[in-house]
Amino acid sequence: MHRRTISEFSHSKRVRCELNPILFFASRRSFTIGGEGVDDPPYADVPRPCSRKSERKPYPTPMKILIRRAKEEREVRKAQPCRVLEDPPDNGLLVPELIGVAHQVYQAQQSLLHGIRKLIDVIPVQRCRFCFEVHIGRVGHDIRTCTGPKSGLRSAKHVWRKGGVEDVVYFPKCFHLCDRVGKPRVGHDERFNVQRIPAILELCIQAGVDLVKYPTKRRTRPVYCIEGRIVDFEPETEKDEMRRNLEESDLGTKTEEMKRDSNSQDLSHFLKHSNNGEEMSLKELSTTTLESWIQMISGAKRIFDKYSVQTCGYCPEVQVGPKGHKLRMCKASKHQSRNGLHAWQEATMDDLVGPNYVWHVQDQDRPALDNSLKRYYGKAPAVVELCVQGGAPIPVQYRSVMRLDVVPPERDEVDLVA
Repeated sequence: MHRRTISEFSHSKRVRCELNPILFFASRRSFTIGGEGVDDPPYADVPRPCSRKSERKPYPTPMKILIRRAKEEREVRKAQPCRVLEDPPDNGLLVPELIGVAHQVYQAQQSLLHGIRKLIDVIPVQRCRFCFEVHIGRVGHDIRTCTGPKSGLRSAKHVWRKGGVEDVVYFPKCFHLCDRVGKPRVGHDERFNVQRIPAILELCIQAGVDLVKYPTKRRTRPVYCIEGRIVDFEPETEKDEMRRNLEESDLGTKTEEMKRDSNSQDLSHFLKHSNNGEEMSLKELSTTTLESWIQMISGAKRIFDKYSVQTCGYCPEVQVGPKGHKLRMCKASKHQSRNGLHAWQEATMDDLVGPNYVWHVQDQDRPALDNSLKRYYGKAPAVVELCVQGGAPIPVQYRSVMRLDVVPPERDEVDLVA
C-alpha cells in the first residue's frame, strides 16, 4: 500500500510538471548554466572511507565476474596448455595506441608538480597537525572533523600548520619492475634492492615511457604461456641491453636534474615578464596547472583500463603490474592471518593518485567555515580548489561535488532553514 501511494504521487507530480514547465524547473535539484538545455549533473558526494578499519575496500569488479573470469581462464589453460599470448600488454608487448598517452601523462604530472610548487607560495595551504585534514586558504576552517590523537579533548577541532606539495596531491609509491611479465613479483628479501617510485610514473614506464634512470625490458616477441607459467624465448642480447641501461642510470639522473633546473628557470622567467601583470600570470599558471591535472587523470584512466594495478584491501599499498609483491609488511586489519602479506585486489583511480578532498570556499573574504553549516558546503580535490582560488575556471565534472548553487545561510539564520 505504501509503494502504491508513492508511485501514484510520483505519477501525479510528473503530470503536473508536464502541464506547468515552470514548476518542473523549480523542483529540479540541478540548475541550468551556460545556455539552454545544459544542466549540471545531480549532487554527488565525495567517496567516503571505510567507517571501520577492519572493513575491506569494495571490489571495483563484482566477485561473481571475477570468479567467472577465473573459470574461463582455467578452461582455456586446460584446452591449450601451450599457447602464445596474443593480447598486449599480457604478452609483454606495448599497446601502440597508449604509448603517446603515457608520454602525455608523464609530462602532465611533471607540469602539475611544478605548478603546485609555485602556487603554494602565493596561496597558503593549511594542514592539521594531528590528522590528514587539509584546507586551502589563509585561515583554517572550524569544522570539527579531527580524528587525531586526543581529538576528544579539543572537541575534534583541527590545529593548523603550514602544508606542502605532498598535502595537495599524494602519489603513492610502488616497486619498479624491470620485467613486468618475466618477473612480476618482488620478494620479501629483495625489498632493499628494488627501487620505489611513484605509481603513476611506474604506470607510464610500463605503458611506453623510456627513462634511463629506470630501465625496463622491452620485448619484440610475445611470450608463451605453458601450463600457467610465462616462458620467454627472447635472445640473450636483451639482457646485455638491460645491463647497459643500468650502467647509464647515473648519467640519466644528471640529465634529468639539468632539465628540471631549466624548466624552473623558464617558469620563473614567465612569471617575471608577464605582459598582463602579476594577477594575470597567477591566473594563467592556475589554469595551466588545472589543465595538467585533468589531462593526467584522463590519460591515466585510459592506461588504467589496459594495464593492471593492484592495491591492498586493507592498507594504501599499491603495486603496478599483473600481480602484487610478496613483502610481509602489511600492518592493517587481519594481517596476522595473512602472515603480514597484503590482500591484493584490483585498484581504483583514487588508489593510484590520492586527490585529497578539501572543503570548497566560495568567498575568501567571508569568515571561516562554520561547523553548524557543514552540510551546505561542497568539496573538491585539493588541486582543483588550489587552482580555482588562483583564478582558474571551475571544471564541469567538479561542479556537482562543489555545490556551487547552494547558498549557505548565516550563522544566525541556521534555525530558520528547514
